[in-house]
Amino acid sequence: MKFLITGGLGFLGSNLSQKVLREKEEIIVLDNFSKINCKNNLKWLKKNGNFKLINQDVRNQKKIDNIIKNIIPDVIFHTAGQTAVTKSIENPRKDFEINVGGTINLLEAIRKYSPQTILVYSSTNKVYGDLKYLSLSEGDMRYHLNNSQDGLDETLKLDLQTPYGCSKGAADQYVLDYASIYGLRTTVFRHSAIYGPRQYPSFDQGWVSWFCLKGLEIKYKIEKDKIKVLGNGKQVRDVLYVEDAVNLYFNAISKIENIKGIPLNIGGGFENSLSILELISFLEKELNIDINYEIDQEREADQKYFVSENKKVKDILDWKPKISFHHGLKKLIIWLESNLKSDI
Repeated sequence: MKFLITGGLGFLGSNLSQKVLREKEEIIVLDNFSKINCKNNLKWLKKNGNFKLINQDVRNQKKIDNIIKNIIPDVIFHTAGQTAVTKSIENPRKDFEINVGGTINLLEAIRKYSPQTILVYSSTNKVYGDLKYLSLSEGDMRYHLNNSQDGLDETLKLDLQTPYGCSKGAADQYVLDYASIYGLRTTVFRHSAIYGPRQYPSFDQGWVSWFCLKGLEIKYKIEKDKIKVLGNGKQVRDVLYVEDAVNLYFNAISKIENIKGIPLNIGGGFENSLSILELISFLEKELNIDINYEIDQEREADQKYFVSENKKVKDILDWKPKISFHHGLKKLIIWLESNLKSDI
């Protein structure tokens, strides 16, 4: 099979690219090198095998048309995008052009030149808004969803808040609509929090990896200031190790007819749910450190609680997470530590 991975040098994209290389399939990696660590991921991927690299931006309609027309990919994993709420607020037009415009360019190119291509779109739980209507109780370390431990399913209403939520939600709906109106083989994964190796975190994105990195910097006496926590730290997400996410994308290929035009909530499930305070506590014990933190204003439209039910994806794709957050976090820490030591 022939794979095209947009954002193929990013966190999820590079892990998907590695899987294709391991499977000895043909791969085209498309990336515009807009993120500072794309070059690191490129060097790493080159160690895994040979592939075609296209330095291009999904916003360039003519180039995307030509790429799809010439390549005719069997599968596209569309992971390219603007992924930070803060950056979307700073520059909503750019956020729109990347997330909506770039996705439309891909869909139109597929519709015109390669209608049999499978497209799996990496969306987000942010399409559901702040979820302030949920019935929650506040514990010492986390929020709890009252009357349920199963998590939240796809019947949640869309509630597009912040430019990022609007752009990802609009792209999400276009992907679904192109399956309905044009019969394209497209589907949407609404992710909670993915973490793991090849994620170079920042304060704006990749919160699990960012706190792990800060913990290591405290351990090696690089970070001496208090760590900033937005909100009270009791916000809960179900975290998913990237290897489990990659396996899901490949599961989708053979069963695309069963999920064509269907959105799926994707996360680690309740057993892998974690609050910021719980992550801090884990890191203190794992790294034998004390983390001093200060509470700051919560993010715009932040969800106090989101845990994916995962029932639908399990029933249709026979998939569930295999790597517990305890094990996954330890693997992530080892990877982050090796990078950190090389810079010391």
